[in-house]
Amino acid sequence: MKPNFSLRLRVFNLNCWGIPYLSKHRADRMKRLGDFLNVESFDLALLEEVWSEQDFQYLRQKLLPTYPAAHYFRSWNLSFSGIIGSGLCVFSKHPIQEFTQHVYTLNGYPYMVHHGDWFSGKAVGLLVFHLSGLVLNAYVTHLHAEYNRQKDIYLAHRVAQAWELAHFIHHTSKKADMVLLCGDLNLHPKDLGFRLLKEWTGLHDAYLETQDFKGSEEGCTMVPENCYVNQQELELFPCGIRIDYVLYKAVSGFCISCKTLKTTTGHDPHSGTPLSDHEALMATLCVRHSPPQHNPSPTHGPVERSPLISVLREACTELDLGVAQARWWATFASYVIGLGLLFLAVLSALVAEGGIREIAILLWTLSVGLVLGVGAVYLFHLQEAKGLCRARAELQHVLGRAREAQNLGPEFKPALFLEHQEGYRTEDQ
Repeated sequence: MKPNFSLRLRVFNLNCWGIPYLSKHRADRMKRLGDFLNVESFDLALLEEVWSEQDFQYLRQKLLPTYPAAHYFRSWNLSFSGIIGSGLCVFSKHPIQEFTQHVYTLNGYPYMVHHGDWFSGKAVGLLVFHLSGLVLNAYVTHLHAEYNRQKDIYLAHRVAQAWELAHFIHHTSKKADMVLLCGDLNLHPKDLGFRLLKEWTGLHDAYLETQDFKGSEEGCTMVPENCYVNQQELELFPCGIRIDYVLYKAVSGFCISCKTLKTTTGHDPHSGTPLSDHEALMATLCVRHSPPQHNPSPTHGPVERSPLISVLREACTELDLGVAQARWWATFASYVIGLGLLFLAVLSALVAEGGIREIAILLWTLSVGLVLGVGAVYLFHLQEAKGLCRARAELQHVLGRAREAQNLGPEFKPALFLEHQEGYRTEDQ
């Protein structure tokens, strides 16, 4: 590869708000999205909330001349979470070499039907591309929605999802020269989950790094000017919120920069009506050789004041709270099950003695349904506690190893810590 090698990559990302029967003007917006993507001719278009496979197939045929490669990520697990699918898909000018996906362990509550996240398989999809001799790992994801910032009952789930996402990227990108992550993270830039993701993976935020930004104020991806946005959700944020991202990094020997970043501003650039309730992100990334660096100056303070250490502690604390809450609900459900079984025993005795049979049988039937329903709630929260405990154990392990990394010197850098971790894995093997 030539020393003056450079590669330009144009990337598009959008949460399409494609809920069948519920999203307004869905068919028209999908048509205009396809027209827009054909005109702009990006290298990669990564989409979220394409919940209908028919919409994907429509876009697939419409974009085939410009984007010959495409993939739709389906998700499903034995707990029936994710029966709607992941809603994630990718269209590419370049051949897809490999693809896989990871469905998040925790994704809301099945009895919160009006939110619907549990029924959609929130996941992260990975596609591997070979571009001019470089290996690009492109990730697309969609995390659990927030709904209520003041009383966020899903915070622990989103932190766990952010950790799973960071962990998945770390373990699947070892052979990659470039890493790209796009998606609707449902996380504000200063939220715990976003800080955890950035600190552990070392990804760069295109909005903060770009040399040329054009678009909505502060890079917001949900803005009050968009007619599809629920204005009540933005009462605390008059300028809007930034929850959709283009994140990237390059490994040693290469550097990657964001030349331009654009967002839509509440309307389609061509017709004036929005493509979605979210704003689209359009980034131009430039990859080139990086000159070797000798003895780079450390950028982080002592290990105890390291941002990574701090965010790991915060995440462990939040997961502790989530575990306690999940166990409380499981315990409460077990008490209800016990009372229900006792009530069933009394009703059975009344029926056996020839009491008021019709009423007793009706109550017995209702009680059986209640016990079974509460039993499902008990099992769900038991599994929730186990999932949170697993994520907490992984975080605590990383936190312990980070403290051990003090032996690397008085200053601590997450990148050096990751290399230290790889050394341990090699020795163990």
